[in-house]
Amino acid sequence: MKKLVLQLSVFLFLLPVSVYADSCQSLVITGHPTYRPIAWEADGKIAGAAPEMVAAIARDLGVKNVISKSFGTWAKAQEAAKKGEADIIFGIYKNDERIGYLNYVDPPFMRDPVVIAIRKGNAFPFEKWDDLKGKKGITNEGESYGNEFDAFMSKNLIVERAKGIGKAFQGLLDKKADYMIVGMYPGRNEMRKLRASSKVEFLQKELSSFDMYIAFAKKSKCYEALKDGFSVKVKEYTEQGRVKQLLDKAEKSK
Repeated sequence: MKKLVLQLSVFLFLLPVSVYADSCQSLVITGHPTYRPIAWEADGKIAGAAPEMVAAIARDLGVKNVISKSFGTWAKAQEAAKKGEADIIFGIYKNDERIGYLNYVDPPFMRDPVVIAIRKGNAFPFEKWDDLKGKKGITNEGESYGNEFDAFMSKNLIVERAKGIGKAFQGLLDKKADYMIVGMYPGRNEMRKLRASSKVEFLQKELSSFDMYIAFAKKSKCYEALKDGFSVKVKEYTEQGRVKQLLDKAEKSK
């Protein structure tokens, strides 16, 4: 009897993996093309800490073919997920609009600090969002900073959308804007890339920080099969410090 129970337990433990493999043989994943070290475009694919984690989890769950694909811009990546051209989009914040076409995996895999970049010598007092009123801002197209700030920005601020983080930085350097809203990680990387650390700095106070998620397209057939496995694995990655290890590894890569 005990032997039968043990065999049944092993069968039930292994069953989910076989179900995953049978119901989701292939997975298209995408993310931000300019958000190093979390994600960036390389040879038509998305490289970085997030896609490495997502691909590893998918393979652990029995998915045989994981295809990383860049859609050119962050806005186009979101559109691809909306249309079902990508099964998974990673490194994405949660907001009401996105909940309409994405199924988010809980828990989030990291917190992402968002900062205010300025030209050196042009700092201004910043303690609350109201301090940005009357100034010209710039940020990358397709970015969301949560429901609350998005609504505040739309109603109270003048913020231009640039086609890429690099172009947003250039707009700041060309004095087309007084400040730039950017994630700390890609902002820091872009400063190094442009060799602009002597020209640009971050205000001391962060704008905010946001949970970063992996999300399935609602049009993906893989969500039901993989959602529970992804949730368990993401929790493991965060609790065991493996996300930080991947970020450190990606930070050092060229």
